[in-house]
Amino acid sequence: MPRPSSPATPVRSPDAVNEDIRALWARSGAVLSPEGRREYERLLVEWAAAVRTDVVEAA
Repeated sequence: MPRPSSPATPVRSPDAVNEDIRALWARSGAVLSPEGRREYERLLVEWAAAVRTDVVEAA
């Protein structure tokens, strides 16, 4: 089974992305602005990619 091609930008660890997600929520006061919501969604996509990368490397 061929490995997927590597992304154009390096993938950060899930822990690093999770830290950014937590910081975003801490700054937001529990209510995200539209810009904050877009950043949150971008971070979730990045986190999911990082988790997939960890799983592939572990296999």
